[in-house]
Amino acid sequence: MQLEIFDLGLIEYETAWKLQDQYAAEIATGKRAPTLLLLEHPHVYTFGRRGKQENLLWGAEQLKEKGIAIHWVDRGGDVTYHGPGQLVGYPLIPLGQVDSQNKLAQADYVGYIRKLEKTIIGALARLGLAAGQRSGLTGVWVQADVHSRCPRCSPEDRKKPAKIAAIGVKVDVHGVSRHGFALNVNPNMEYWDGIIACGLQDEPVVSLADLFTEPPSMENVKREVINSFQENFG
Repeated sequence: MQLEIFDLGLIEYETAWKLQDQYAAEIATGKRAPTLLLLEHPHVYTFGRRGKQENLLWGAEQLKEKGIAIHWVDRGGDVTYHGPGQLVGYPLIPLGQVDSQNKLAQADYVGYIRKLEKTIIGALARLGLAAGQRSGLTGVWVQADVHSRCPRCSPEDRKKPAKIAAIGVKVDVHGVSRHGFALNVNPNMEYWDGIIACGLQDEPVVSLADLFTEPPSMENVKREVINSFQENFG
């Protein structure tokens, strides 16, 4: 399929959310080709449809001090963090017909998420990092032997697999995907301390900068994500 790719740089979360609505509507009517938005956000915590307030650990004063916005949104999943140094991708793709309850067939929905995971895994492999999926969990993970290279991480956490990319999506009434993936390239990882990420207690989060002596640049990561996306989505 033809794919339009836009690199939006650093953009406010709400602005990008509205842009997704506009582009998805145009894609649904054939006025726009399938589109991939690549970007970074200022510091923000977003809660998905399964979001729980108790998974926000910082109070109003800390949130204000750290300059963190909060949004409750219509993607799947619980709470996650976005910020500078994290590559966010919003694929807006027509996935197929929805049923009478405006839902995509479960097999197609899960298959789409698995493709997003494989896209990130393929990009990371090109960058020299082994990553994979975990049964029963969404996202992209590095195994404990890889995570053990993280100098910032606690000795206890380094014995566990760690999530390097989160995924949360929505498919609208026309079968067009929204939201997408967030890959930790070189963000300030302190901001993860303010939430129980994705509602998963005791599941560490890691970045490329934690695992490389000289982490790849954001531009290199974008290039490999685009190449892998085109391979996985035709």
